Amino acid sequence: MGHGTHTGHDHGAGGSLPEWLLPVVALLLCAQLYGYLAYRARRRNPVLGWSRWRTASFAAGLALLAVALLPPVAPLAHTDFRAHMAQHLLIGMYAPIALVLGAPVSLLLRTVPARRGRALTAVLRSRPTRLLAHPATALLLSTGSLVPLYFTPLYHHAATQPAGHWLLHAHFLLSGCLFAYVIAGPDPAPARPGVRTRLVYLGFAIAGHAVISQLMYGGYWVDIDAPVAEVQGGAEIMYYGGDIAELLLAAALVATWRPGRVRRPAVDSAPGYRPAQI
Repeated sequence: MGHGTHTGHDHGAGGSLPEWLLPVVALLLCAQLYGYLAYRARRRNPVLGWSRWRTASFAAGLALLAVALLPPVAPLAHTDFRAHMAQHLLIGMYAPIALVLGAPVSLLLRTVPARRGRALTAVLRSRPTRLLAHPATALLLSTGSLVPLYFTPLYHHAATQPAGHWLLHAHFLLSGCLFAYVIAGPDPAPARPGVRTRLVYLGFAIAGHAVISQLMYGGYWVDIDAPVAEVQGGAEIMYYGGDIAELLLAAALVATWRPGRVRRPAVDSAPGYRPAQI
């Protein structure tokens, strides 16, 4: 448990670039790229077009990332573990759901030339992608990684080094997007299991977050250099905020349930997945 002081670090000091500049540039580039691809999709096929709901969902995901990575949340996360946990949930759970529901892979497949589309299709069908996109792998990388993070000195080392700090953000975002994509993503995925199986893995994630947050609240085996009240507050944010995010993901998953339909493999049946015909 903590020792009463939080070992944050000071970004932007000594004349270096402000911490908020990198995320602002990255988020603006992502928004511009997605908007351009959506425009191209509508121009190439005005009848099929591109869903404005998908566009709004992706924009909402970028907005959630902006909240997490810009003031006042980002500076506070360096000095208060509760703010860190709120930032963690925004980057690793809430934003990924919205980004994944924006179906960026399907959008890309609709707009790239057929040759590049076939190359992307081959990557999606490859053995490494199948392994990475398995729910067990996604669960291990997202929920499972919280154990070494908060129950070993890893969090302390990551939080006190600028590079480790950004790597931690990248891990939260990428692993969160992977889990959301595997569980409820509208984009094509290789050998995606049925809805019942994905609900089971989502249940494991809910149970994992509950156990980790309860151990954190009780101070059992945690290695977080922060006051006890902050650690307990962060545990409560993980417990209740994580439940809400996982309920949203479950709702997105159940919305894809089509009882009685004969399902083809998701990698073949997803809309727009045959780039040569788009």
